[in-house]
Amino acid sequence: MKIALGSDEKTQLTDVLADELRRRGHEVEVVGPPAGEDLQWVDVAERVARRVASGEAQQGVLCCWTGTGVSMAANKVPGVRAALCWDAETAQGARRWNDANVLCLSLRATSDQLAKEILDAWFEALPDESAAENIQKVRRLDDRGA
Repeated sequence: MKIALGSDEKTQLTDVLADELRRRGHEVEVVGPPAGEDLQWVDVAERVARRVASGEAQQGVLCCWTGTGVSMAANKVPGVRAALCWDAETAQGARRWNDANVLCLSLRATSDQLAKEILDAWFEALPDESAAENIQKVRRLDDRGA
């Protein structure tokens, strides 16, 4: 699976995420300061979100200091369902009940071990049939615009 990974800072966590995603067999496209680009969190979030929305990447992973900014910006792109996840349970629920396609993490609050647990949950969970109606309603919101 191709995954777009972006952050507004290059940190140990961004390196761990890139390495861990590759170790799991994913093709990783790095965006922003971890790739040597001078971009702010809004720009990084938009680039990753547009890649996911267009199908250039099947999933996205975004980071900023709290994770809030990148999740807000990514969710402005139609077709993106970005979820700010603080633990494995949140990640699992985001995939299962929301078919989230962009994982957002806090650079400040996410340890390397926690990031691996979140990735485990994110990739193991599949959208639940019982959530299909709500997921479809969210997709229709994209069509309505602002």
